[in-house]
Amino acid sequence: MIIQFTKMHGAGNDFVMADDRAGKLDVTPGLARRILDRRFGVGADQLLVIRNTDEADFEMRIYNPDGSEVEMCGNGVRCAAIYAKSRGIVKKDNMSVKTLAGIIRPAIVGDLVRVDMGIPEFDGPKIPVDLDGEVLDHPIEVGGREFSINCVSMGNPHCVIYTDDVENAPVESVGPMIERHALFPKRVNVEFITVLSRNEIKMRVWERGTGETLACGTGATAAAVVSARKGLTGREVTVHLRGGDLRINWLESGRVAMTGPAVEVYRGEINID
Repeated sequence: MIIQFTKMHGAGNDFVMADDRAGKLDVTPGLARRILDRRFGVGADQLLVIRNTDEADFEMRIYNPDGSEVEMCGNGVRCAAIYAKSRGIVKKDNMSVKTLAGIIRPAIVGDLVRVDMGIPEFDGPKIPVDLDGEVLDHPIEVGGREFSINCVSMGNPHCVIYTDDVENAPVESVGPMIERHALFPKRVNVEFITVLSRNEIKMRVWERGTGETLACGTGATAAAVVSARKGLTGREVTVHLRGGDLRINWLESGRVAMTGPAVEVYRGEINID
């Protein structure tokens, strides 16, 4: 079977986009691993599959390189919006996308895409974290070191850790240990951040099921709202990531808007027989 795909990225967070509105693609964990392998497949941070739905303009399913499926991807939603508009799947700039985290509403604004990321969830069991109430400045020990964690859900679980030197943060060594820590029943995405000013932060991210990526939209949103919640920044910040910048605005309504790029790189096909 030949699968036609499009390679895209949002601030360096890269995706294989596949159109399965015909309903013929059975995405198993093994297939996801094969397609996303950077040496033996196409290679990407995630596989995004577009499907039909009666609940929104289209549905987006999200698969990791380890074969797992996740609820939400902010950079992926932006890419899906550009993908759908450029192919006539959706003819309007404001659209709705069904995900496992609910209905997400991206809007194409010039060369960028703005996404309504919803309302942050700080209650531990709802993130989920096996702790009651807000999880802010909670100490945990990992790999013989103590870290102070701050947790929030943006449709998927996040753990934010502050550091004075994000470039030398132990992302690759500590990230996977926190991802699978017993506190997190569904694992967790881990953001290491440095606050640069009231309106700028710098971030590196370890994504569950993927590893370190150049950007993470939900992670940038999580880092921004946690920083605002703790009074370290204002409610509108630019998040500097290794693959580019994202603008996050925590609106007075309680909802969060994320704005950033989405770029098509190339189109191709892969034989999965």
